[in-house]
Amino acid sequence: MRKEELLKILNDPEFQDLVRNVTKVVTIFAVIMLVVYYSFILMLAYGKTFLSTPICDGCATTIGIIIGIGVIIFSWLLTGAYIWWANSNYDPTVRKLREKFRR
Repeated sequence: MRKEELLKILNDPEFQDLVRNVTKVVTIFAVIMLVVYYSFILMLAYGKTFLSTPICDGCATTIGIIIGIGVIIFSWLLTGAYIWWANSNYDPTVRKLREKFRR
């Protein structure tokens, strides 16, 4: 690819809008995941009594195990949400830009 072609793509308003949208969505998703994960880590550090509480009498399963599983499931759901966003927003825009600059 020649330098002129690359500059044309980089300066295109649609491409710049796509980059802004991707950056915004990825940042939001990363912050959400970091908050959930580090909240769990802080609970492990400071809420041991609460997390070690069994969920029922005679059960070996504790609240901490349930919350830990919840963090894992939440990360899968967040990944699914990102995939849905990418399939419905990012991929069509990339296809459109490829066609625009393929000419």
